[in-house]
Amino acid sequence: MSTQEIFVAAARKCLCVGRKSLSVPQSLDLATQVLAVDLGLKPALLYDSNGSSSSQVQQYLSSVQSSQLVSKSLLTLDLNGNTLILNPVTVRSNLEQVLHDGSVAVIDICSSLEKPAITEPLRGELKSMIHDILLLLRGFEKPKEAEKPLCVREKCDEWNLCTAFGLLLGYPVTYWFDQTHSFENCLSMTPLTVTTAAATLGAGSAGHRCRLYSFSIPDVLLRETQSNLDNWRLRLQERFQQQNVLKDLSVCQTTVTLPSVCL
Repeated sequence: MSTQEIFVAAARKCLCVGRKSLSVPQSLDLATQVLAVDLGLKPALLYDSNGSSSSQVQQYLSSVQSSQLVSKSLLTLDLNGNTLILNPVTVRSNLEQVLHDGSVAVIDICSSLEKPAITEPLRGELKSMIHDILLLLRGFEKPKEAEKPLCVREKCDEWNLCTAFGLLLGYPVTYWFDQTHSFENCLSMTPLTVTTAAATLGAGSAGHRCRLYSFSIPDVLLRETQSNLDNWRLRLQERFQQQNVLKDLSVCQTTVTLPSVCL
């Protein structure tokens, strides 16, 4: 079996919900994303292909690790019911960089605001959340095969998961809102620039094109966040050139305006 066929077989076997299993394109998307995490091109992926549990995602990860398709250092994280596959070394490096130089722009999108605004990047609760995640990952950087997902329940009840996902997924910007007051936001009918990065797994007609990143920045804040975006793009390009598994990196932007934005 080819590498792609092994990835597809593992996904269809381990991530079946009821009688429904992932399609071949969905399985190849997942394979490309997992490889990108393993290569350090992105720190983590948020699993949302179907309703598979974190235990099923762990079974899938263990399967492809046993087949030596990815390293055994990758972890499955159950974040209050949300499942991520992450590279603990890359996540830790990124978060330490955020603490050091505020490399991620934090955008306040509270519903009480007329428009989104840049907020204090290392406000108290954000610092506390980053330290909690770093503490959680301590001791998980040595290659080993986990038997079950790393679960975070009670502690992350205090976290703004929207902000946490932006940090864990390696975005140059992340959204924040005061969840003690409302989970609504002020992005309705706000022009957003969506940045997408994609790459190809395989070569020729057998190559599978997959989106690795997709995040938005309000147009009104593009100038203020341009340096964050430029630095993110440069780091991604540098990392991409250091590997030969994925091909043809592209980064593009589109503008959208939506009546409502769910985060």
